[in-house]
Amino acid sequence: MRYIARTVISMCLFFALILSNSVLLARSDPEFSTRALADTVGFAHKARQMDSVMVRIDRLYHDDLARTQQPVGTVWRAAICPHDDYTYASWLYPAVLRNIKAKTVIIFGVAHKAWRYNLENWLVFDSFSSWRGPYGPVTVSPLREEIIKQLPADMAIVHDPMQSEEYSVEAMIPFLQYQKRDVEVISILVPYMDFERMQTISKHLAKALFIVMSQKNLRWGEDVAILISSDAVHYGDEDWGGYNYAYYGTGSKANALAEAYDREIISTCFDSELTEKKVARFYAYTTKPDNFKEYKWSWCGNYAISVALLTSRDLQKLEKSAPLKGVPIAYATSISQPHLKVDDLGMGETAIAMQRHWVGYPAIGFK
Repeated sequence: MRYIARTVISMCLFFALILSNSVLLARSDPEFSTRALADTVGFAHKARQMDSVMVRIDRLYHDDLARTQQPVGTVWRAAICPHDDYTYASWLYPAVLRNIKAKTVIIFGVAHKAWRYNLENWLVFDSFSSWRGPYGPVTVSPLREEIIKQLPADMAIVHDPMQSEEYSVEAMIPFLQYQKRDVEVISILVPYMDFERMQTISKHLAKALFIVMSQKNLRWGEDVAILISSDAVHYGDEDWGGYNYAYYGTGSKANALAEAYDREIISTCFDSELTEKKVARFYAYTTKPDNFKEYKWSWCGNYAISVALLTSRDLQKLEKSAPLKGVPIAYATSISQPHLKVDDLGMGETAIAMQRHWVGYPAIGFK
C-alpha cells in the first residue's frame, strides 16, 4: 500500500510539474501574453468601475457632453484625447472617443520613461497578444505584425518593458472597450525625436498603413482609426519632479495666461485643414529648438502628436482622400471643473490638482 501510495503521489507530482511548466510556457509565449495593468488607481480596470464611471459622467457632465455633441454621422479618422486620471479628465474621454467608430484603433502614446531605456528616434511597439480591459482581454490587431514588416528595421522596435510601464495607451482601453466590446488595438509609443526624423518616419509608417489597409480593403475611419493619447500643458511649480513649469508664474492670473496659451496652440495648430506646416508649428510651440529632448511648453505628447498627425497627413495624400479637418471639441484642466467621484469605486488620484500643479486636457477630432 505504501508503494502504491508513493507511486500515486509521484505521478501526481509529475503531472503537476508538466502543468506548471505549460502555464509558464504559455505566459512567456507572446501568443498567449496579456499586457498587465500599469495603473489600477487612476483608471477603471473592472467592469463595475467602468459602468459606474460612465453613469456618473453622463449625470455630472450631461450639459458638457450635449454641448460638444457632433453632427450625426461624424467619424474621426484621427483624434487627440487626454490620458489623466478619470476623476480629473472625466467627460473629455467620451467627448472625443464616442466618434471613434473603427474596430481597429492605432493608439499613439507617450513614452514618459523613454530616458530609462535610452529610447529615441524609434516607433516603439509591443509583442503582447492582448491588453487587460475591464470587460476582458482586448485583442491586439494582427495588423501590427504586418505594419512592422513594412517598416525599415531602423524605425521600429519591439520593447515590452517600455510598453508595460507606460500608462498613456492604457487609459484609452476601458472607454474604447465600453463602447465596442470587440475593439482591437495597436499601441505605438513615440519617444524623443527631432522633426526631421519625424517627417521621415511618418512617410514610411503612412506607406505601411496604406499598403496593409489596401490589401485588407480596410477603410480609414470606418475600419481603422488613429488615436493620440496626450495631455496639454503640465503647469505649476510644485510636485513636478524638480521641474518648474510655471512659465507665467503662479496664481490665478498666471494660470489664465497658461490656459489661453494652450487654447492658442489648439486653434492655430489643430483647427480646420491639417497641414504639415501646422504640425511643424505645434512642434515648435512645445519643443526646444536647441534640444529636442526638452519641453519648450510641456505637452507630454508633443512627439506622439507630431508623428501621428504627420502620418495621418501622409496617409491622406496616399489615399488621395479629402484633407483632414481638425475639430477642437473641448478644453479643460484638472482644476477648472468638478472632479468625478471615484474613491468609492476603489479608484483615486495619482497626482495632486491645485493652483500650483495642474494639467490641461485637449479634446480634438479630425474628420
